[in-house]
Amino acid sequence: MSTFLFDSIVFGPVRSRRLGVSLGINLLPVDRKVCSYDCIYCECGWTTCGAGPSVKMPSRTGVRVALRKELSSMREKGAGPDVITYAGNGEPTMHPDFNGIIDDSITLRDEFFPSAKISVLSNGSTLHRKAVREALMKVDMNILKLDSAFPETVKRLNQPRGRYDPEALARNVMDFAGRFIIQSLFVRGTYRGEIIDNATPAEVDAWLAAIGKLRPQSVMIYTIERDTPLGNDLKKVPAAELKAIAARVNALGIPASVSG
Repeated sequence: MSTFLFDSIVFGPVRSRRLGVSLGINLLPVDRKVCSYDCIYCECGWTTCGAGPSVKMPSRTGVRVALRKELSSMREKGAGPDVITYAGNGEPTMHPDFNGIIDDSITLRDEFFPSAKISVLSNGSTLHRKAVREALMKVDMNILKLDSAFPETVKRLNQPRGRYDPEALARNVMDFAGRFIIQSLFVRGTYRGEIIDNATPAEVDAWLAAIGKLRPQSVMIYTIERDTPLGNDLKKVPAAELKAIAARVNALGIPASVSG
């Protein structure tokens, strides 16, 4: 299937469905996906490896130089980003210098486009690391994944590569005291002969209960838009269903947005 990898440190800017004009930052290799999850819907394809000494990631200096160059060029053109987004070919918080890179990004953002926000898209698997939590507390948009409240669904849909401990994840998320955004993708289809559907009534009820307990500042709800590793085996959840889920989040007193 026609999935893709980002081929540079800085990419875009692109118009994001959820973030506006987004300048992307890829902290991972350009020739492979490096992640702690292997989500069956990921537009970057299957996870080929985790982080390790043999995996070459861009240096902190390299990221700073690339970001400065792009922001300088954008200022010359008179068109700045709404947000600087750390995403790319996998899980950005796996970079060993993630905390320092965020510090550099804040400095550069303040120099070139002070009104731009800094966001990080993370699956939350590294929140047990103090340095990662400290870094995410500094950014404007700490966006964390929660596709299901059922561990078995997470294992089928997101396929964590290590031990998945939902209780520990919830405790780490609660440490942000509401300074985070939940991003949830709803999808249905089949994988390895099993039905995948995290938009069933039981799934949504459990997910809403988790949202109510975590109390994020907002929730982003969406479905697949680009090619996935499974091709036609995965289907979008219709917009009407997504809007119905969002309405229930709003009823909790938590703002929810829908794209898809």
